[in-house]
Formats: sequence, C-alpha cells, structure tokens
Amino acid sequence: MTAHPDAGTLFDAAVAELRDLTFRSDITIREIPTPQGLAPHALALAADVRPDDEGESAYGTGRFVLLHDPEGPAAWDGDWRIVIFAQAPLETEIGTDPLLADVTWSWLVDALESGDAVYHSASGTSTKTLSKGFGGLADEGDGAQIELRASWTPEGPFRPHVEAWVELVGMLAGLPPGSEGIAVIGARKAARD
Repeated sequence: MTAHPDAGTLFDAAVAELRDLTFRSDITIREIPTPQGLAPHALALAADVRPDDEGESAYGTGRFVLLHDPEGPAAWDGDWRIVIFAQAPLETEIGTDPLLADVTWSWLVDALESGDAVYHSASGTSTKTLSKGFGGLADEGDGAQIELRASWTPEGPFRPHVEAWVELVGMLAGLPPGSEGIAVIGARKAARD
C-alpha cells in the first residue's frame, strides 16, 4: 500500500467545504457517524424534511456519504466516491405509476446537471414499495414509498453534489425547488478509520 501524505489534507479541505454550506430551511441537515470500512476517509450527512421535535420526519429523509480512498478503487474510477440514499412516503396512486422509478432517477440526474456537478461512473437503484396494513395495522390503510440509492464518482468541487442530493430529498418529499438557507447543524468530527 502506497502512502499518500496529502490524502488527509485533501479530505479535511473537502469536509470543511461541506460543513460551511447552508441549505433550505425546510430540510434539516446534520452530520452523522460514517459507515465503517468503506474507505480510509469518510463524511456522512443526514437530511430530514420538516422533522418533528424528536427529529423524525414523516415527509422524507436521506443520507449522503463522501468517501475518499487515495488508492483509487477500480470500481470508483477515481479517488472519491459519493453514496446517497433518499426516501419519501407517497400517495398510493402515485406509488402505482409504472414510470415512478425512472422519474426518480431522472430527478437525481437533473439535480446534478442543473447544479453543474461533474461526475462519472454513476449507478443506483430506484425502488417503489406498496403496502397494506392488516390486523393491528389495518387502520393505517394502504401506503407507498419511493427510495433511491445511488453512487457516483465526483469531479471538481463537492458543493454541487451535496446540493443536488438535498434538492433530490426535497423533490421526493414534494417540496418546491429552491434554497432558503440554513446552516448544517450538529456538525462534529466524523469517525474515520
């Protein structure tokens, strides 16, 4: 394994860039513990749309993970990788739309492109789930949910990538486009390997 003495410095600069961002006021962004073992350096953020007093959101949620591995894993085709997750409940009628998964992926691509986020090697899945309550959950009735999991290799600054993710989380939750400005809350040093 080759030592990369500036890898930590590059990653620290990326983290500082992301911690300095502000986001729309109807989505709360906070730093969370990073998944272990994915890369030598990682930062993870969580997004919750209009969370309640306990921090839970009935509207939508998401996760954003920035990974840096100076060894440049072949699957990444680069030293950096972004992994995102976004989900939101839907009206049952919307959940039955056969094009919903395709539209959800296109929203991610549109958000990245409209923010000038340069990337390559994108992959992901869009999953729609329909549910029906029975027994003690019968009163909850029918439900639907959309979930998107994606990853890509970013180029250039990271700001447009995290902004595209926040925009996607908002779109899945049915919020109008736009950013009103709220700082990242609860930022703390992420655990690193």
